[in-house]
Amino acid sequence: LMDRLQQAYGQLEAFNADVAHELRTPLATLIGETEVALSRERSPEALRETLQSNLEEMQRLSALVNDMLFLSQADRGVAARRGAPVSLANLAAQVSEFHEATLEDAGLALRIDGDATLPVDEPLVKRALSNLLGNATRYAAPGTTIAIEIREDAERCEACAPQVVLEVGNRGPGIDAEHLPRLFDRFYRADAARLQADGNHGLGLAIVAAIARLHGGRCFAQSRDGVTRIGMELPKGL
Repeated sequence: LMDRLQQAYGQLEAFNADVAHELRTPLATLIGETEVALSRERSPEALRETLQSNLEEMQRLSALVNDMLFLSQADRGVAARRGAPVSLANLAAQVSEFHEATLEDAGLALRIDGDATLPVDEPLVKRALSNLLGNATRYAAPGTTIAIEIREDAERCEACAPQVVLEVGNRGPGIDAEHLPRLFDRFYRADAARLQADGNHGLGLAIVAAIARLHGGRCFAQSRDGVTRIGMELPKGL
């Protein structure tokens, strides 16, 4: 019991340090740009540029806070609000439309393979898919195709309940085996410099894992032969 308490305390300390680190950079930027703007007379155009930059930083802060609140609610055992059975392929198609411009800018194609019908919390599953697709887009090699695959996996083992697998795969730099188990940890970065450069705050895959748990499922990550697959397994009997 004491060992578990000590481990929990260590995790809490690490989480607090990570949160402070993530908040420090945008706050420093906001303070610095505001101080510069107030230091002397500026044209309306210059002030407008400062306000636009500050707005982007505040939106980043807002997204970070909202993600942290969601994870806190998930930790408290908030259940997914499952509706009528829906086509996961249809949900994937809706999410892909939102990412269409980003995929085009990155020189990537997208395909959706397979389908399954499940009673899920649609907004949560779409959020998980969006995070997975955004992650794949970030690391996929230009000119390749990102694949969203949906399949039933009933033969994993005789004692296992049938599962529906929802995964997003991309070709690009592989992920070393030692990083795979930690990809879903909050604020974990296998490539810190690259993630910081594109503004990612390291909670996207943690949210995917939380959404999988809320549906009674689990998350997984595989990377071999230049192909990385990250996704969720959801019980077919939801």
